[in-house]
Amino acid sequence: MSFYEDRILPHLIDWACASRPNQKQREKVVHLAEGDVLEIGFGTGLNLPYYDAQNVRKIWGLEPSEAMRRKARQLVDASNLDVEFIDLPGEQIPLDADSVDTVLVTYTLCTIPDAGSALEGMRRVLKPGGKLVFCEHGIAPDEKVRRQQHRWNPAWSRFAGGCNMNRDIPGLISNSGFEITSDERMYIPGFRALSYNYWGTARIA
Repeated sequence: MSFYEDRILPHLIDWACASRPNQKQREKVVHLAEGDVLEIGFGTGLNLPYYDAQNVRKIWGLEPSEAMRRKARQLVDASNLDVEFIDLPGEQIPLDADSVDTVLVTYTLCTIPDAGSALEGMRRVLKPGGKLVFCEHGIAPDEKVRRQQHRWNPAWSRFAGGCNMNRDIPGLISNSGFEITSDERMYIPGFRALSYNYWGTARIA
């Protein structure tokens, strides 16, 4: 791992993901998590304040970056939530099939190299009747913005640790064996190529 990836990138990602518009998006969805929760891309723990502690038994926080886990530790230690880290990529979920009630994924599907494989793993570990809760940025509906996303994405991805501007979030979810049950989308304040958000819930199809 390079010095940039270990010492600089985690702080840049944390700063960007902690913006007020992004935090308002988290507030809309994280409270929907319940029971035993698998959070994919735990990052620095930005979702922790928005969990409903009365409805959550345990959180498995899957986060492959040691630097992110280090940064999250202070928030985890100060929380009354039961959090256990999993230091593996999103494509490698070491939990049993049918073992979690909720999978939560926020601003992470943009970065996982094989998002389809990761989503299949999420479906595998969900209990029957469980739900996927998501909030992501992705491909915009406006042709001008889409052209910008496609043009800028290669350079942006290298700079931003593999983040992609132009992923079709609903398509990825639907093509991985889920049925989307709640589908919200809009531009949030910010740079338009990065600010078209999708959020909602899905269940196993």
